[in-house]
Amino acid sequence: MEPGLSRHSALGRSIGVVDAVLLGLGAMLGAGVFTALAPAAAAAGPWLPLALTLAAAVATCNAFSAADLATAHPESGGTYVYATARLGRWPGRVAGVAFVAGKTCSAAAAAGALGGYLLPRHAAAVAVLTVAVVTAVNVAGVRWTVTANRVLVAAVLAVLAFVIAAGLASPAAPPAEVTAAPVGGAYGVLTAAGLLFFAFAGYARIATLGEEVRNPGRTLRLAIPLALGVALAVYLLTALAALHALGPAGLSGSTAPLADVVAASPAARLTPMVRAGAAVAMVSVLLTVLVAISRTVLAMARRADLPRSLAAIGGRGTPWRADLAGGTVAAVVAVLAGPVAAIALSACCVLVYYAITNAAALRLPSAGRRWPRWTAYLGVAGCAVLAVSLPWQRVLTTAAVLVAGTALTGWHSRSRP
Repeated sequence: MEPGLSRHSALGRSIGVVDAVLLGLGAMLGAGVFTALAPAAAAAGPWLPLALTLAAAVATCNAFSAADLATAHPESGGTYVYATARLGRWPGRVAGVAFVAGKTCSAAAAAGALGGYLLPRHAAAVAVLTVAVVTAVNVAGVRWTVTANRVLVAAVLAVLAFVIAAGLASPAAPPAEVTAAPVGGAYGVLTAAGLLFFAFAGYARIATLGEEVRNPGRTLRLAIPLALGVALAVYLLTALAALHALGPAGLSGSTAPLADVVAASPAARLTPMVRAGAAVAMVSVLLTVLVAISRTVLAMARRADLPRSLAAIGGRGTPWRADLAGGTVAAVVAVLAGPVAAIALSACCVLVYYAITNAAALRLPSAGRRWPRWTAYLGVAGCAVLAVSLPWQRVLTTAAVLVAGTALTGWHSRSRP
């Protein structure tokens, strides 16, 4: 617990290893696997598995740094807390703004994708309604979030297993679909890896809930690598099945890629089940993403970088004002931006966030590190390369958001006693 926090403003520790892993999987097995494969295939073409592996390698380095830092600083807030402690207030503010902006875009992407899978003509309305319901669940308490997440992750894994089996059992895509695929060379692979990194960033949810995890030293160091490893295996199998069934060109042009994979298989009549499974996955992502946003907002409010009122803990032990604020902004972004644009913005913000995570991990003493120091250096370099490889419009937008957000948080902090 942060020094100075009373028992009335602290969060209770109720999350074990299994639930921590499931929370990470609930955040990763959602908008990324159901939507990010298509724009990534448009950039990388048949080299999609290579881009996925590269994104996973960078995410692994980040996961090692996040696990060590979360063990050293077991409280809510993630890299905002770590960077503030290890690098100073301003790097911490940049990390906090990057996380809140990136995850708000991530939540908007998940909500928008849910609407696209279920009711394409009314996607915005479905997105707003879903965000409202999920926010209400989170306000009810983290135990409700964890319980709902267990059911949702089990359902999503079952649907993805079915998609993988259907895709690998379907006839191979026609040669024309393969040869017509866009190929962006090495730069295309890097762009695709940056987009796919969005899909792996969910393991951060475990770290941002550090104040609610039992035995953080053991739980966080086990849960983060386990969740990442399971997600990588599922993503690789899903990507291979999609490429086999649709070809790179067919995959890159799809708006609901996993539904199209099943539609091209002998089990085409079960396509509605996949669309329903996509909806379940998006709800699972929203549960964990909105929780992570509210915990970072809570940490920033505790340090006066955001209004102190957002640090209030309700009778159910949740930061309900932070929950409501995060849900409201996510709903607005879901209406204003489409899922693909939101994914690119989220990926760029989160890559900046993890570059700061690795930089903070480099300040840990050797006794506080379980993983070698070179992984943190590799993580900084990998995040920087993938971030600048994303579409330049998204890079400029991210830079503007980070500069404006950091300046506002700094001004707010200085204006308060």
